[in-house]
Amino acid sequence: MSKFRKLFKNKARRNHYIVGMVILIATAFSFILFIQRFAYISMSKQYDGVNLEQRTKQKYENVDKVNAKRGYILDVNGDMIAGDSTIYNIYAIVSKKSKTMAGKPDYVVDREKTARILSKYLPLSAKQLRQYLSPKNKKQYQVEFGPSGRGLSIEIKRKIAAQKLPGIHFVELPSRSYPNGVFATNLVGFTQANNANDQNSNISGVMGIEKYFNKILAGRDGKKITKVDNSGNELPDSQVIEKSSADGSNVYLTLNSKIQQYTEILAQNIDEKYEPKDLQILVMNAKTGAIEAATQRPTFNPTTGKGLDTSWRDTLVEDQFEPGSVMKILTLSASIDSGNYNPDELYKSGTVEVGGRTIGDWNIAGWGYIPLSEAFTRSSNVGMVKLEEQMGAKTWMKYMKRFRIGDKTGIELPGEVAGNISYEHLSDQAMTSFGQSVNVNTIQMLQAFSAIANGGKMIKPQIIKKVVNPNTGKTTKTYKREVVGQPIKASTAKAVQKAMRKVVTENYGTGMVYNVPGVKVGVKTGTAQIASPAGGYLTGSNNYIFSVAGMIPYNDPNYIVYVTMKQPQKMTEAPERILSEVFNPLIKRLVNQGKSPTKATEAGSQYVSIPSLLDKSTNDSLARIKDLDLQSGVIGTGNKVVQQLPASGEKVMPDQRIVLLTNGAMTMPDLTGWSKNDVLKFAEITGKQVTTKGDGYVVKQSVKSGHVINGSGKIIVTLKNK
Repeated sequence: MSKFRKLFKNKARRNHYIVGMVILIATAFSFILFIQRFAYISMSKQYDGVNLEQRTKQKYENVDKVNAKRGYILDVNGDMIAGDSTIYNIYAIVSKKSKTMAGKPDYVVDREKTARILSKYLPLSAKQLRQYLSPKNKKQYQVEFGPSGRGLSIEIKRKIAAQKLPGIHFVELPSRSYPNGVFATNLVGFTQANNANDQNSNISGVMGIEKYFNKILAGRDGKKITKVDNSGNELPDSQVIEKSSADGSNVYLTLNSKIQQYTEILAQNIDEKYEPKDLQILVMNAKTGAIEAATQRPTFNPTTGKGLDTSWRDTLVEDQFEPGSVMKILTLSASIDSGNYNPDELYKSGTVEVGGRTIGDWNIAGWGYIPLSEAFTRSSNVGMVKLEEQMGAKTWMKYMKRFRIGDKTGIELPGEVAGNISYEHLSDQAMTSFGQSVNVNTIQMLQAFSAIANGGKMIKPQIIKKVVNPNTGKTTKTYKREVVGQPIKASTAKAVQKAMRKVVTENYGTGMVYNVPGVKVGVKTGTAQIASPAGGYLTGSNNYIFSVAGMIPYNDPNYIVYVTMKQPQKMTEAPERILSEVFNPLIKRLVNQGKSPTKATEAGSQYVSIPSLLDKSTNDSLARIKDLDLQSGVIGTGNKVVQQLPASGEKVMPDQRIVLLTNGAMTMPDLTGWSKNDVLKFAEITGKQVTTKGDGYVVKQSVKSGHVINGSGKIIVTLKNK
């Protein structure tokens, strides 16, 4: 028995030893694993795929993005075209759990009253608003009002906020202001928010200058880091700026607001009267290549977006077309410059056979046998074919390449097309001489025309004047006159200028309608067929691209004006007469701009020199105008002047009206008592469609005073003599 006890005792002792060793080894192994794991976490700062350092920062640091201010787009004189702005989205809290810091209700208490008041400021009925404020889900915390509750102006936001409606709140979002309305819109472009509901979201350019210079305009965002406690409360004196923001640069265009606004009015008149499918008007400084005005129809309002669905591109560079007879400017230039031009040689006009194809003049019967000197003036296709044949296809192609037909100009606009030349068949080679079988964009043609205006030197069209850093005020980039070639000699250019003058002055010239008394203008008219999707060309009297290219003055051009019009749907006038409704008043404005009378027209009266009121406060400007014995008219609710008409430096008679456009919402002024000339100033500075009825002074207007006129459509003003 004692032997058994001893054996059992030894066995128990051995088992305890074994268990102890196992526990010791397991403990040691666990400790080693723990040390290894701890060392790994300490060194890698990772646990289960989570970065512990970043997690700690997130817990005790609050990181906010500091948005950079987007740069301005300005005209050549520094007048604002596009600027930084703010819009607001409205929402309503409907949960009764929401309280203010003072414990008062922070939810919609009276739905009927709230809906009734909001219906005055939002494009929704009181019934629709009640439906929004009564969600089916009773647990819903807040509601929005769809598209009608987004993109509100500061004025509308202030008016709603002044009502002090419980539960009504706003989200502030970055936006873009275009105070001129329709103003070279497709060229300037517009922006969109990257996230329409995030107040920290940026806006990006999606067309035109806004897109091309997006990075320069956008600047660089920064970060603001704030230390917080476990509960997320900000610790005092803990703000740290890790990375400061850098505001975007300001881009100055070559556009001249006075010329641009007048061009917009002319374009709108043509668009309403004749409904062309496309219309383009360009004004370029012939000496420098600076584009001073550029517009197109259809277009859109960058503030409201109205018309964007039918005008989503900049046709000046993104569309290519067959230029038609304005191409004859280059054909005549090439013929003269290559030494193949014999102006006294007779040819039979009417029709000619080339490569198995019959090519005809616009006057298919022709004018009999006429000298080649009349071919350009009469816009004879057959005459141009003769010039091309005498030069030879290789020589003609060489000159087209010298004029850079088929090459991009490289203008600072997105989406420029290069165009092309069809040159495989004899008939194509012949047709390029009068602007068919060749595709161009509008800017390409302006560049080619510049060689005739500058003694044979071809100037690149420019739309940018300079880029300025707003933080330092320093100009970071300047765009200067750039000669891109000399396709022809100076003597050739001079001869072509004289030929363009004859188009206007000779009784057989196709451009007699463009003869403006007192203006030495030279032109070339154009009528280009439009290719049919089924092959060949469209038929019908209006299925053409009608155009006119002019130089003012013809013998030493300061300006090149180029107007194209495609397929007018209401062609109640001859196409050249329609174009003259744009071309003639525009060249008169160009010639007369900057000129001021030196004598008073009445005894004892003296002219008043207009001061610059730009960037001045509205109240100070009104006081200054009153001191000058002038009348005033204010458009908008802002406190600063962003545009004025007449411009600074001009001279006017006493008691004339200066029209001011302010920042903020573009609101309708009271036009009562305004003259027709004053109304035209209003139309020019706002870019709105204004129709006047009668003469004398305004007695009635279709849009009430104080009404926001962005997207208001046509404004009708009735005048009567006193």
